[in-house]
Amino acid sequence: MTTEQTYMRKPLSAGEPVRYWQLGAVMEERFDTPDQPMKGEMDPFFFLTKHKNFIPHEYPCRTIFAQTYRGKRPDVRGQFEAARWWLPFGSPRVDLSGFWFRPTRLATWARTHIEASEAGTAKIRLGTCGGAVLFLNGEEIGWMAPYGRNLETKQEFDLPLKAGLNEITLFFDDLAERDARYFYQFDYLSGPVAKIAIPVPVEGSVAESIEAALEGMHLDRPAYFSGDITLLFAKPLPVAVDVNVAVEGDFMSRERFDLDFKLEAGATRLNLGPAEQAPADFRHFRITLDAGGFVAARPLGVEICHAERQGSAPAALADRISETLDAISEHSERDTVRAFARLASGRAGADTDAMIEEILPSIEDCHDCADFSLVPLIWSRTVWGQVINDKTRARIDGAILNYRYWMDEPGNDVQWYFSENHALLFHTACYLAGHLLPEATFVRSGRKGAEQSKIGAARVRAWLDHFEHWEMAEFNSAPYFPIDLKGLTALAALSPDKDIADRAKAGIIRLCEVIARSAHHGMVTAAQGRSYEHTLCAGRSLELSGVARLLWGKGWYGRRVHALPQLAVCLRDHGLEVPAELLAIADHRGSSHQEWRFAQGQDKFAALYHYKGEHYAMGSAVHYRWKDWGYQETVLHLRIGEKPEAAIWINHPGEVIQLGYGRPSYWGGCGTVPRVQQYRGLAIADFDVHEDQPEFSHAWFPQAEFEESRVAGNAALARSGTGVALLIGSGDLLPVTEGPSASAELRLAGRKTRWIVRLAEAGDLMSAETRYGGLKAEVAEDGTIIIHDPDYGPVKFMADGSVNAEGRTLRREDYTVTGEAIAL
Repeated sequence: MTTEQTYMRKPLSAGEPVRYWQLGAVMEERFDTPDQPMKGEMDPFFFLTKHKNFIPHEYPCRTIFAQTYRGKRPDVRGQFEAARWWLPFGSPRVDLSGFWFRPTRLATWARTHIEASEAGTAKIRLGTCGGAVLFLNGEEIGWMAPYGRNLETKQEFDLPLKAGLNEITLFFDDLAERDARYFYQFDYLSGPVAKIAIPVPVEGSVAESIEAALEGMHLDRPAYFSGDITLLFAKPLPVAVDVNVAVEGDFMSRERFDLDFKLEAGATRLNLGPAEQAPADFRHFRITLDAGGFVAARPLGVEICHAERQGSAPAALADRISETLDAISEHSERDTVRAFARLASGRAGADTDAMIEEILPSIEDCHDCADFSLVPLIWSRTVWGQVINDKTRARIDGAILNYRYWMDEPGNDVQWYFSENHALLFHTACYLAGHLLPEATFVRSGRKGAEQSKIGAARVRAWLDHFEHWEMAEFNSAPYFPIDLKGLTALAALSPDKDIADRAKAGIIRLCEVIARSAHHGMVTAAQGRSYEHTLCAGRSLELSGVARLLWGKGWYGRRVHALPQLAVCLRDHGLEVPAELLAIADHRGSSHQEWRFAQGQDKFAALYHYKGEHYAMGSAVHYRWKDWGYQETVLHLRIGEKPEAAIWINHPGEVIQLGYGRPSYWGGCGTVPRVQQYRGLAIADFDVHEDQPEFSHAWFPQAEFEESRVAGNAALARSGTGVALLIGSGDLLPVTEGPSASAELRLAGRKTRWIVRLAEAGDLMSAETRYGGLKAEVAEDGTIIIHDPDYGPVKFMADGSVNAEGRTLRREDYTVTGEAIAL
């Protein structure tokens, strides 16, 4: 081949990042440190970040790692061996972020070429959280070693480029603790006129076309309940390719299913098989194309729910309880939650014991999130221990006695002790495990079980004190309701102390009320303190959908659950009664509308507004951290009609890469928190984003899930049933037509953008547009935003967070934890 045929060339302008690289494999090795205790307590404010989105809590492993490596030339190991190519798809970074359950040292080699028109010095800026060593044409240029956990540092280097091709090689590494931002950004600030030239084993034009195929590919539907899952390419493939599809769940899922295919040149689609045979839940489909040794990949995300197989829920609660335990026993991911459901429904035996054995290593090794597995395991061991085989039961007891139940016990793990939901499970496990094995010695604390249980009980009571006063720190959060329910149901069922059991039952009922009031026909539709792409883009398969099905007959089951079978057993065996009137609240019907205002989190740091009728619902956060760096907060969320997938939310992406691991990510949270204010079916979202953040805001707008929709200029309308949503942008709304969010995303360009949202029960787009299409915002000198609404009259969104309309003033300081629900 000629030189022209063995490089893929890309333009490179001053100030732009170098986006194209070859990557070696990610090298991983455990970073185990001596066991030691930590100091600290539950932190209800941990995600209210003070500096960008940096979480300040530091584990001993990071302290030791920093003392050893920070500020010193990184420990270069291995050598460059190309394994795949990094294609950017709009991202300025090479981003290999992920989730590691134990402290793990990571290291990777990367290579690219800069083709300079003439010799000269280029100035580049390298940004990374970990360490890096930079080489030019085989010679070391310099290094950096900030090693700040998930906090980017930038450093500039001079590159003496020669005319023609210059090989850039980069070694980068870091310590991963749980969620790790493992990336670098390489900006070409100034220098000779240049191009990126990346070596490829095929003709450059073939590599370009593979990139185009990955850039534009998408699945033919945003959610699947039946039928074939079909991958569509924007253009025909130019050559034959080998395709690997890795089907994965969320970051805590242990499942991965690999599918391999061959596609001939000219192919425009790939049938991935029937949805009925695919695993349920929101799934990442990691598509890897191999064209003659040129290997590149991109993930896509989609929800799969076996709704047709499940059908309608039984009418009687007792039958829904049985159905819940049956569904989880037969169809859930293999873990201790499924084993619990099987034991609770008379399915003990070798396969159930095997499920427990498969999870025990993560508990024995104190993986992060092992507390999620331990609580149902302790319940199973306590109630059904006699039907678990002797060997497995003995191993369970060993795992219980060797576990680390709180940060003041010695260990070297990175379990997350600081959030409210984890704290509840640690204390619940400590309390119940000690009661289960009162005479045995718990290895890390050195205490007998009775004493361990006493300490756990005190911590549970303190947690309940905090909860009863302030409720959920991770306010209204769909992924964390089930975790709190996991702990509370275990306490309600197993607590030897009546006061704790009674308080736990009251907590369960309160959470069920909050879910019901924040739901639209059983589906939570509200602002959330912490959200993920996989919990926002999923509707029917989300665990709260299963909770609604169990309690109220509205919903479906996903594959991976946390609390659902425990809730079912509490209803069946432990006297839990959820008030029947919550059904009419969760599945609101009739001509009246409900306005629900309440606060959550210590000192009421989150005030929440929710408004719903039969045909639409919308929730938002009130005067919440306007213009701060965000974490995982979703601050405006709505649904229209009866279809769960007819949902819309608006945010500012925390990163450009889609289906990434950022907190905030592309959809989960906000890079910069907007000014959001709502009155009934009217809301505004004002974005003024920080430097170095993506220069657009966007809306999830899944056109295939609406009965009709239209996007033109600065307006978008959608109808589902009788519910209509109108979005009006401060500029043109750009529908995304290719890639992972094809036909499901609207973008609004700019650092400062404004969205006006109006919901209506119009029944058709034309009448909604006629009545509300002229809505516009007027900004007064004092910062008040005024919108003249044809139904509500002048609505004043004031700069202190108050809202004035229809003779009412809703003040932020008047929101209470108890909350107030009124009919309008």
